[in-house]
Amino acid sequence: MTVAAPAGVPPGLEHVMSISMGSSAAELPPAGHPGGHTPPPAGHPGGHTPSPAGHPGGHTPSPAGPARNIAVLAEHPATASTEPEPGWADEVRRLARERDALILAHNDQAPAIQDVADHVGDSLALSRLAAASSARVIVFAGVYFMAETAKILAPDRTVLIPDARAGCSLADAITAEQVREWKAAHPGAAVVAYVNTSAGVKAEADVCCTSANAVDIVAAIPAGREILFLPDQFLGAYVRRVTGRDDIHVWLGECHVHAGISPQELRRRAAEWADAELFIHPECGCSTAALWQAGTGDLPAERTRVLSTGGMLAAARQTKAPAVLVATETGMLHQLRRANPAVHWEAVNPRAVCPYMKMTTPAALLRSLREGVEEVRVDPATAARARQAVETMISVGRPSAVGE
Repeated sequence: MTVAAPAGVPPGLEHVMSISMGSSAAELPPAGHPGGHTPPPAGHPGGHTPSPAGHPGGHTPSPAGPARNIAVLAEHPATASTEPEPGWADEVRRLARERDALILAHNDQAPAIQDVADHVGDSLALSRLAAASSARVIVFAGVYFMAETAKILAPDRTVLIPDARAGCSLADAITAEQVREWKAAHPGAAVVAYVNTSAGVKAEADVCCTSANAVDIVAAIPAGREILFLPDQFLGAYVRRVTGRDDIHVWLGECHVHAGISPQELRRRAAEWADAELFIHPECGCSTAALWQAGTGDLPAERTRVLSTGGMLAAARQTKAPAVLVATETGMLHQLRRANPAVHWEAVNPRAVCPYMKMTTPAALLRSLREGVEEVRVDPATAARARQAVETMISVGRPSAVGE
């Protein structure tokens, strides 16, 4: 399927811009869709279809893939209460001590969840903290693939997730079976899997990557060897542009929240905030276009930065700008404001809220600690292969203290 590029789109960015702008490849969804994008239909040029029943990571959370996600969202809207009851934090900490539990919270969690956690960060950095900890129980406030990663790196611990129905549109964009089929079509290709994938998909990869080290990982692969990069099309396009490699095949998956942050919206907001710096996550629908726009003067090159979440935190501590526009999930603003309260932090898209992340409510976290639910299990053979892909990343590229 060939998609005509909108006028003014630079060569090589036609597909990225068509997805972001809402073309026939990925039509803008009806009002109320959680992230501003609908999943591509079966037969989409990226070659992927919705995940089949039976999630590759070792659990089956009812209907799989986008259908499951939509059903879960219907039951758990993003407006679900994230405000705790009085005394909640004290009870959470008491139960954590009693259970010898370490509470890990992803950057996209609600502020109350972040504030009560022992550690806040990106999924891989948190999973590595889980492995280094002596705690018997790990409670991961995030989405399911993140808790799986913690179990992969800490197989001897009990890993709990407060709501196992918390899925991820990006992780659900590809299954282990689809990776095997893709590999068969490209014999000898190196498979680079973003850490935002299921255990089953990681097990099929040669090496994992984060958004912070994806360029380093790809650059370390010998020239002339094909690369299958999955599952995020925007991160893949960014890596292809930065490395200059034309032998990278990119899977057309996306995080529906990041994909909904468009180049047009970024340009409009930058014009409104003339003195603001721009922090842009490479998963965003605007990220690759932003590099081009900065090069042509449509965005201020000296103030436009494409950064991982950890990179954003590091830059936040150093910036002297009066304001920063942030293109990522809005939960990240809580950590940025804590890192540098003198700066005015503003979301490029205030609607960029991941409803799956917000399924970890104060009540769900409390229940998880009280009842020891919901336990995450990964098949040992799958975990061993997935662990090898993560360890290869750490040996080849920059370990992620500044990961996703």
